[in-house]
This record gives sequence, C-alpha cells and structure tokens, in this order.
Amino acid sequence: MNRSIVAASSRAIRRRSTASKFSLSTALLGAALVCASATAASADPIGDLFGGLFGQRPVRQAAVPYQPYQSQAALPYQPYQSQAALPYYEPGTSTAYAYAPQETGRSPIPREMVYFDGSYAPGTVVISTSERRLYLVMPGNRALKYGIGVGREGFTWSGTQTISRKQEWPDWTPPAEMLRRRPDLPRHMEGGIDNPLGARAMYLGGSLYRIHGSNEPETIGTAVSSGCIRMTNEDVTDLYGRVKVGTRVVVLR
Repeated sequence: MNRSIVAASSRAIRRRSTASKFSLSTALLGAALVCASATAASADPIGDLFGGLFGQRPVRQAAVPYQPYQSQAALPYQPYQSQAALPYYEPGTSTAYAYAPQETGRSPIPREMVYFDGSYAPGTVVISTSERRLYLVMPGNRALKYGIGVGREGFTWSGTQTISRKQEWPDWTPPAEMLRRRPDLPRHMEGGIDNPLGARAMYLGGSLYRIHGSNEPETIGTAVSSGCIRMTNEDVTDLYGRVKVGTRVVVLR
C-alpha cells in the first residue's frame, strides 16, 4: 500500500516538472519572438534583443580612432652637413661667403677641420711641403686641412705668392722646360677629365706654379710633381669656391 502511494507521488512530481520546463521554454521562445519582431527594424537589434530578454542592454565601448604607427622613417629628413658646406673667407677678412662645391673625386686623405696655431689671417692658404698638406686658415684658430701632392726631389720650393687667376677645367700647355725633359708630352691639351690639371686651377702670381686638380688621386700625399700643388678634383673644387683672386698663398718647406 505504501509503495503504491510513493510511486504515484513520484509520477505526479515528474509530470509537474516536465510541464514546468515546457512552460518555461515556451515562454522564453515566445519572448524571443516578440523581441525579435519588435526590434527587426532597430539600428541595434542585438542590443534590443538582450534588453528584452534580460532587462538590460549590453555596454558598447566607444570606437577608438585609428592611430598609425609613427616610425623613424616618417621623421623629416635632415641632410648631413659635411665640411664641404663650410663657407670660404675673403682674403684678409672674416667675411664669410656661402658655397656649395662640386664633388668630382674622392681623396685618399679626407679634408678635415683642425686646430691651427699661427699668425696668418683668415682666408690665407698655407702649404706645408714636408707634411704634404694644405691649410685654409679660418677664424678662431681653425683651418680646413687638405691632402696634397707636392714637387718631387729637386722641384720643391718655398715662398709667398697670391692667386692671380682661377680657371675651371683649364687647358694645359706644358712649359718649355718640361718639354725638354719630356719631349713625349703634348704641346697643348684641352680642358677635360683627362687633362692632368683636373677640374680647377689656381695660378700663383706670375710663376709657372699652380694649385690644381688631378686625374691621378692615388698620387695625393706623395712627391711626384714638377713643383705644382696637386689635389683631387673634389678637394680642388672645394678650395676653388672658398678663395678668390688675390688670396695669399704661403708655401713652406
């Protein structure tokens, strides 16, 4: 008897539970259908659906504007300021003039700004034959130093001259003394890249000597010339733009 009562009670409980689950599912489905139909034309249907089902809308984060990565490649270009961009000076003064030199060949001895202790006025060219260097004196005990080629043994000299003439891509006419030593040389050669005077020449007073360029940069730092001061085409072009006719040139042993 007791067993029959217990079994009947269990069956009744299971029927009520199944009915409750069915009722809850039906209610949820109905609510979802109602919310879906009510929010079909909404600008935010998902948010309205959540609000209808659970009584609150999901929190939406504000859109963050895109910030592109700023790499070093996007930084403004800063051109390298080399010594070639330094000014040149009026002989005997400290007045500077801007000049952008033409680069036409590299020197095995790079030019550099150095400390210079001497009594020469800014703008003076000082040539040290033994050191095989040329100094363009600047204000403030400084000088721009260049590597040069000088006269070989028996052809060195010293003294003071002034630049009497300047010439770009000069012609070359070997003097009679040179032709006697070298009869194989041409009597005249037009200016150009193959000309031994190179890209620029600065003539020293009324002498046969010049400061000039060279198509043989490997000779810079040596003693191979007939007394002229040779520089690479790059360096002679740089010096050419920094000095003027009338510049004092001091040649030391």
